[in-house]
Amino acid sequence: MARNKEALVLLLDVSPSMHNILQEVEKVCSMLIQKKLIYSKYDEVGLVLFGTEDTNNELTTEVGGYEHVNVLRHIKVVDKDVVEVLQQLPRGTVAGDFLDAIVVGMDMLIKKFGPTNKGKKRLCLVTKALCPVKAPYEGTEEDQVNTIAAQMFAHGIKMDCIVPRGKQNVDGNVRVIEENDHLLGVFSKKSSSKVVYVESPTSLLGALRTRRISPVTIYRGDLEISSALKIKVWVYKKTAEEKFPTLKKYSDKAPATDKFATHEIKVDYEYKSIEDPSKIVPPDQRIKGYRYGPQVVPISSAEWDAVKFKPEKSVKLLGFTDTSNIMRHYYMKDVSIFIADPGNKKAILAVSALARAMKEMKKVAILRCVWRQGQGNVVVGVLSPNVSDKENTPDSFYFNVLPFAEDVREFQFPSFSNFPVSRQPNEEQQEAADNLVKMFDLAPSGREEALQPEFTPNPVLERFYRHLELKSKHRDAPVPPLDDTLKKITQPDPELLSECKSVVDEFRRLFELKENPKLKKSSKRLLREKPSGSDEGEGSVNANDVGAAKYIENASAEKIDKIGDSTPVQDFEAMMSRRDSPEWVNKAIKDMKNKIFDMVENSCEGDTYQKALECLVSLRKGCILEQEPKQFNDFLRHLYKFCQEKDLNDFCELLASKGVTLITKTEAIDSEVTDDEARSFTVKNEPKHEEER
Repeated sequence: MARNKEALVLLLDVSPSMHNILQEVEKVCSMLIQKKLIYSKYDEVGLVLFGTEDTNNELTTEVGGYEHVNVLRHIKVVDKDVVEVLQQLPRGTVAGDFLDAIVVGMDMLIKKFGPTNKGKKRLCLVTKALCPVKAPYEGTEEDQVNTIAAQMFAHGIKMDCIVPRGKQNVDGNVRVIEENDHLLGVFSKKSSSKVVYVESPTSLLGALRTRRISPVTIYRGDLEISSALKIKVWVYKKTAEEKFPTLKKYSDKAPATDKFATHEIKVDYEYKSIEDPSKIVPPDQRIKGYRYGPQVVPISSAEWDAVKFKPEKSVKLLGFTDTSNIMRHYYMKDVSIFIADPGNKKAILAVSALARAMKEMKKVAILRCVWRQGQGNVVVGVLSPNVSDKENTPDSFYFNVLPFAEDVREFQFPSFSNFPVSRQPNEEQQEAADNLVKMFDLAPSGREEALQPEFTPNPVLERFYRHLELKSKHRDAPVPPLDDTLKKITQPDPELLSECKSVVDEFRRLFELKENPKLKKSSKRLLREKPSGSDEGEGSVNANDVGAAKYIENASAEKIDKIGDSTPVQDFEAMMSRRDSPEWVNKAIKDMKNKIFDMVENSCEGDTYQKALECLVSLRKGCILEQEPKQFNDFLRHLYKFCQEKDLNDFCELLASKGVTLITKTEAIDSEVTDDEARSFTVKNEPKHEEER
């Protein structure tokens, strides 16, 4: 067998106990073959059914026994015929013995490929394991399993056991189920076998691995703790994104009589001179240009290589930090795994000691990684200990890439606790919300977690492969409707919704849900409350609202960076809504303070007081939303003091008449001002008029 070619024998239980799940088994197995036709078209596949009325296998004629085991397809190169066979499996009528099926499948692989360990040989068993196995002529069932497992190990045969029922399932003879589970567990201990229990059709769809990718190291070398301490390690990709298969262009220009036509399209590019479009420019006369404003700057490959950063291949420790300092949402890209150099006992011991010490001290390591010589970028990431709980598996590390400062996008959101008490949920509403979250828990106690990442396939890819198989038969076939199994991944589960109906109804009763006409795509942030300084009613929308919304939409595109004279309120709100840097909030508040101060100081008989008032109201609301009450309170005290010193009492009267006062604890939890202090501040600073003579 070729190095990357796999021989797979499917062992499918079709006995009466499997009839209610066979339709899902047909889907998952046919999907497996469809993917092999795309990715591994030279793989070989055999198909064995057990629990059938008839018997058809070589062992029955050679040694006897192995009844009700039917070899439906011998091991052959995968083709579309096996897909059609798997989509219409026969229903068996007798109990199925999975041990007989395993022996028949193993016999097929041994006869086909001999005792060599080259290539990949695999059995895939799908059964509920509800039927008893036959008693052997000598010894016990466990002795028989040990013998089979030893033969599998000797011939390099792996096995995946998919059991579409939970471990706690009691629909059947409990003693038989426990014995069968024990025998399957012996297989996993004594041979290269893996047993997976699933409860739902969705988990079954993801339990059978349709693609097996051989792990390839991305780094082999030293983990440099210091100049005097280096550990030999290998680094593998632990996870990787599954992408669509590469789709090639197809040409139908070849004649139908040409049996050897590949229908491939070859694309050639020609570069022509602008001065003489008929002249083709050869490669040695071309140079790359990069735009710099209106100009195009030519940079040759030699100059580009000269300025390139060329770090040395290495993995170096920068230091240790507490686990609590590295948040889960910092992780970027794929996960890698660090293991000690296989066979190097000193390296294995060093990695184990370091991993256990880091776990005990709750520390993680920060590494600087350059995986290969000449790599154009340097990776900085966190190394987390992975202490093994199995005797034959050494300790290792998980590695996650961390973002640089330019990769971080800080989004600041105000706390709900900053809203007034009138807008806070009461105890009954809070309890209803808590119950809603609890009822929709995908991992309730006593039940298997729904949509486990390990067993949940990508619904987009699954649907693509099914449509591709359909198009291979009927070129003009339309896109089929979404499969029921995939609907459970992409849509709310109807069973869960029905169970939670009372909780949902209670939540709807306690919360009044109505459409807010002010919330529009271009102005959600601006119009979540009425515009600053507006006296309009809470539910009204006027032309100013629409104009402000349009202004914010344009401002976000132009990136407002200062407060102008014509529209200071809108400029302030646009700057406060920017999230490309955390500094914009402080800058907006500072600029608005200066703008208000200038308006008051340079006013001529109060001509700018109204505009200053609108800006002050907008500043107050912004400081509440962004949890900056101290900045506003200090500024308002300073502004009142300035007005009294400069005899600008008219502006103080205007603020008092509009009820503009300090931000209280009720409005912002970080404030140090009580409601009584805010009221007394307005009264205390009210200017006293001289008596008219």
